[in-house]
Amino acid sequence: MSSLARLTAAAVAAGVVAAGIALPAVGGTGAMFVSASEDLGIKAEELKEPPLAEKTTVLDAEGNQIAQFYEEYRENVKLEDVADVMKTAIISIEDFRFYEHGPIDIEGTIRALAKNLTSGRTAQGGSSITQQYVKQVLLNSATTEKEKNAALEASYARKLRELRYAMAVEEKYTKDQILEKYLNIAYFGASAYGVEAAAKRFFGVDAAHLSLAQAATLAGAVQDPNSTDPNVSKKHRERLLSRRNLVLDTMAKLGKITPQQAADAKAEKLGFKGTPLPGGCGDSKYPYFCVYVRNEILSNRVFGKSATARSQFLNRGGLTIHTTIDPGMQKAAEQAIKKHVYASDDPVASEALVEPGTGQIKAMAASRKYGQNKRKKEMSYNVVADAAHGGGVGFQAGSTFKTFTLVTALKQGMKINEGFTVGSGYRAPYYSTFKNCKGENIADPSHTVTNDEGGGGFKSLATGTWGSVNTFFMQLEQKVGLCNVINTAKSLGIKRSDGLKLTEFSTFTLGTNEMDPVTVANAYAAIAGHGKYCAPMVVTKIVDRDGKEKDYQPKCKQALDAEVADAAADILSGVFTKGTMSGVGGIGRPAAGKTGTTDDQATAWFAGFTPDLAGAVSIGDPRGAQQHKLNGVTIGGNYYANVFGSSVPGPIWKDTMIAALEDVPPTDFTPINSARFGGCGSSCQPVEQVRPEEPEEGDDSEIEDADLAEIG
Repeated sequence: MSSLARLTAAAVAAGVVAAGIALPAVGGTGAMFVSASEDLGIKAEELKEPPLAEKTTVLDAEGNQIAQFYEEYRENVKLEDVADVMKTAIISIEDFRFYEHGPIDIEGTIRALAKNLTSGRTAQGGSSITQQYVKQVLLNSATTEKEKNAALEASYARKLRELRYAMAVEEKYTKDQILEKYLNIAYFGASAYGVEAAAKRFFGVDAAHLSLAQAATLAGAVQDPNSTDPNVSKKHRERLLSRRNLVLDTMAKLGKITPQQAADAKAEKLGFKGTPLPGGCGDSKYPYFCVYVRNEILSNRVFGKSATARSQFLNRGGLTIHTTIDPGMQKAAEQAIKKHVYASDDPVASEALVEPGTGQIKAMAASRKYGQNKRKKEMSYNVVADAAHGGGVGFQAGSTFKTFTLVTALKQGMKINEGFTVGSGYRAPYYSTFKNCKGENIADPSHTVTNDEGGGGFKSLATGTWGSVNTFFMQLEQKVGLCNVINTAKSLGIKRSDGLKLTEFSTFTLGTNEMDPVTVANAYAAIAGHGKYCAPMVVTKIVDRDGKEKDYQPKCKQALDAEVADAAADILSGVFTKGTMSGVGGIGRPAAGKTGTTDDQATAWFAGFTPDLAGAVSIGDPRGAQQHKLNGVTIGGNYYANVFGSSVPGPIWKDTMIAALEDVPPTDFTPINSARFGGCGSSCQPVEQVRPEEPEEGDDSEIEDADLAEIG
């Protein structure tokens, strides 16, 4: 210990003991002090200074800020970037001998101890700025209520502990460094931590441009920020105004400003603007994507081993998070949805775009604004994603699930023109016709699945898919095995939006499980990516407060034989030219997809892809899709007797893709392996049967009706 520290410690010990003896009787306080001083000793002790909680900034793929997260709204600032008048104001009111005294202001310490011990709480600072910095460090380091109470308790032991730390701090740092640290750690009220955040929150300026009156206001706030928080009430603002004027009088008394300057500043109004706190997903340009990012970091062990660690990582870490969202593609999705569905409509449209080969989510959009105002029909959950990422229960995916049965058939060696003759209704012949993945019989021979407009005859993998024929897919699922279809879907990342297990009913192929657009889009992206499945991805890089970077790579696996995926893409591309999307048309480049409509038009979907981008669009009524079906509804100003996959979701998908890929050169699909998948093998169309007439161009109602099923 330096000689200065020894002299100061001795002086403080003597002075505080004397103060303890002179204090009114409060239950043996003198004895308590003597005991504490003997136990602790007064010598410098190194203070652990963990990094301050700082805001985390989230960026889009082009480096633009889209959100902020924080536990404490703080922006650290260098001392040279703080207005001189702010430094003068805080020193004048808190520790006017700051640059003159040693590690401890003896006079202030004695005064504070007397006041605090008689009041039974920490009612007065009175400490040096160094001691106040120490107390704030201990408080910020506290992780339990016990530790927080220990940092605030009114006792000689706490004060002596602070003195020991303060001595070490002043040996370690210059006065300017200590002042900078104090200004960054201090709480000013109104949820603003540090002088930079306070300047912005209180007055809408940065700390470098604070005026005299503003600086005095902030300097006055630090003593008891909770009682002078201007964001709370008129009385709080009156108390803050009184504190400001006290600071101005003190500055004048000390000769730091003239009496006239003090008078002029006191004549000004408080001027609290209450600038909204930045950050949070409600303020983000892309709120649904923001919610996804937040929940991904809070739930994924990649970002921390425990929930607490992940929360601190996100909200205290001062990170810069680089994400996958593409502003151009996001705009394309938003505009396409807005064109077809109004925010005031009861049904909600939502869309996700995913990049094949990486799983990167490029856009997440919905027809309604994210928020809590139910009167304005705002949504308070992430309708584009699953429950694990802030979403809800989702909507039944309808015939988009037929794709997984198609893929399973191709995996088992069926050819594109292979098929069988089906009727207008399908009924399982036996209870054992369908078995779930536990091997249990789950078929219902008493239930008939129908095609409302007939749709019978010979159907191949291609024509059955193009026409989305229910009875064909029920028979196809019977042939390839229900559990095999379920496993195919799972291999492509399919899981229920609500987090429950997939229901394994015979109508699985008709899309009776509730899904979200991110999950469905990502599954279709795997087909577009030659069978390469990649987990949905939103974070590409994180830079910590010290500039250390960590890159995050796609997590992929080969879920399907590439030739199987390419064959499925080839068949699905015919949906635009020969199937349920023929009335809507294509996008001017190779594309593939599948419409989806559930029983009695409860919900409607379209999921599709190009080699470069996949997307899924859903529409349903969040009040309850089964109770509020899409029959006789007005959406986007247009009346629909019945909403099908090609009615609203298909056009949204088409308009999105045209705009999103405007600057991307077209890419062709890989040609089908004709030797493997061409022809029809032994299950060809009977020669004597006349092939059903194709629907006229622009009229998809007959084929869409085949999308319906009585699935209960």
